[in-house]
Amino acid sequence: MSPETILEGYRAGLYPFPAQDAYACELNEALFEANVAAGSIAIVGSGERNPYEVAWWSPDPRPVAPPGGIHLGRSFARRLRNRLAWTTTVDRAFSHVLDECQRGRRPQWLTEELRQSLILLNEREWAHSVEVWEGDELIGGAYGMKTGAVFSLDSMFYRRSSASKVAIADLADRFGAVGVQLLDAQWDSPPVRAIGFAPVPREQFLAMLRSSPEVPSPPMEPLPARRLVTAPERLGAA
Repeated sequence: MSPETILEGYRAGLYPFPAQDAYACELNEALFEANVAAGSIAIVGSGERNPYEVAWWSPDPRPVAPPGGIHLGRSFARRLRNRLAWTTTVDRAFSHVLDECQRGRRPQWLTEELRQSLILLNEREWAHSVEVWEGDELIGGAYGMKTGAVFSLDSMFYRRSSASKVAIADLADRFGAVGVQLLDAQWDSPPVRAIGFAPVPREQFLAMLRSSPEVPSPPMEPLPARRLVTAPERLGAA
């Protein structure tokens, strides 16, 4: 769970799910030992640590979206444009976003070891957060890793309805402006598809990841969230 290992994992299309305790390690072993014995799941590394402490995932298919493909939904877009004076920032409260994404989650895969490595990766401008504010109150956010021109979304939270969607739309807008070509939602699900992500075969995703150039970090200054609904593609169908 060093920053270097995590970064190399993301560059290879992998992301970690650390076990939070001994019980979670035992559960991983019970779930996957047959696949390990059959050779369909590899155990990597060596040393004294339990190999089932960290599971690295690379789902097939992989849900992705272009930066301009995130949908907020028509009814919420109208509220955001006409009534909600929300603002957004980048990396203003990275550790606070981690805290909120960590709060109350079971199983708790965002372990303290992973959290500390992510903070170091944020300082090195690999990991980033987007924050959504109502005045001085943090009401939503998302964080993930930028590798090449791909941004992989790890987790999000909200304290107001749809604030996490605004965080993703803002992330797409800001990072798309500096050259990010693809957003990766990691796990496919109906909520992910509802905001614009679509599954692609893992090999296609890995090919895009390998061929994408590095891009700079985006501007971090506060911006009005209502700017995100001026583009028709942000409206969606709902």
